Amino acid sequence: MAGISSTEVTKRIYLDYNASTPLDPEVLQEMLPFFEHHYGNPSSSHWAAASLKETIEHARSRIAAAIGAKSSEVIFTSGGTEANNHALKGVYFASNQPRRHIITTTIEHPAILNPCAFLETLGAEVTYVPVDHWGRVSPADIERAIREDTILISVMHANSEVGTIQPIEEVASIAKRYGILVHTDAAQSFGKIPVNVDALGVDLLSIAGHKLYAPKGIGALYVREGTTLAPFVHGAGHESGRRAGTENVPYIVGLGKAAALAAQKVGSREIRNLREALKEGLKEAFGDQVRFNGDPGNHLPNTLNVSFLGLSGQEILGRFPEIAASTGSACHSGSTTLSPVLRAMGLSDYEGLGAIRFSLGRYTTKEEVETVISLFQDRLQ
Repeated sequence: MAGISSTEVTKRIYLDYNASTPLDPEVLQEMLPFFEHHYGNPSSSHWAAASLKETIEHARSRIAAAIGAKSSEVIFTSGGTEANNHALKGVYFASNQPRRHIITTTIEHPAILNPCAFLETLGAEVTYVPVDHWGRVSPADIERAIREDTILISVMHANSEVGTIQPIEEVASIAKRYGILVHTDAAQSFGKIPVNVDALGVDLLSIAGHKLYAPKGIGALYVREGTTLAPFVHGAGHESGRRAGTENVPYIVGLGKAAALAAQKVGSREIRNLREALKEGLKEAFGDQVRFNGDPGNHLPNTLNVSFLGLSGQEILGRFPEIAASTGSACHSGSTTLSPVLRAMGLSDYEGLGAIRFSLGRYTTKEEVETVISLFQDRLQ
């Protein structure tokens, strides 16, 4: 590979697609008319509303088709966090059991862990099942955690930090035997790997628009037909009475288009190849100085989590202001702590504090990957 001098690099490189994606130009083009011309309230009864109702249902059908669901099973939300909150709290408040037990894992997103902590203050009991050193939960451990009062199992489809894909199909199969509902947070997986609610066997599934080349502030929750779920927002009867509030039509349109595009582009081989090129380039440059975190055989095709042993991720990225990526540690009041995900996987501070997550996307280029490898060679060796 031809060396690229750091002095020649002026372009900023974005490798943080798991945090948020750019808005796809095709998505933006479909949204624009609904900012400029179609401004009516979809709940009104006059001419300015009729077409908007149809528009919302078209977007809903696009999302449903992308995940193998019925249109009536899709609820629009303000994002993945709301979808997760609705799934957990909706099941909890809809249950008439005197004792309500929830099972989740130690590596879930805060949008799962924090609602679980909140429900614990109301009397819920939550079991947090550990993961192995690959970041993978064992279905057998999930089954051992089941109790007579278990009402919900929530396991993310894929981890945003290390990319490990969870055995949702096996978890759902176990849950079905016990008559327990299953939710999965698919914010990171939808658009990167195939997501089909029947194949997964889940009853609830969360989607986040800004992980999918749609805008921030829009998401969706899949609710399998027949699943009892308490309303999340009370008001007028929007979203079949489950989520009140005037619909955000432009963003709903954007999410529908993004879902349709994702169904066409899911599992991009080009992105997977670029990830592998980045991994091999760093391995060749740093050898035993790096380790790669996550399940090597079962991971998101765009996600590479690499630990630079004995270093600090914050300090590493500080040397690369032109690169947008994430670290496996967080700095609070001057002290650096290991991320809960890497800690749950059993990494030591020496192994984990120097972790960098590179997440590639639709607009990542081969030249950008080569530049990153060269910059790391120049500035870390």
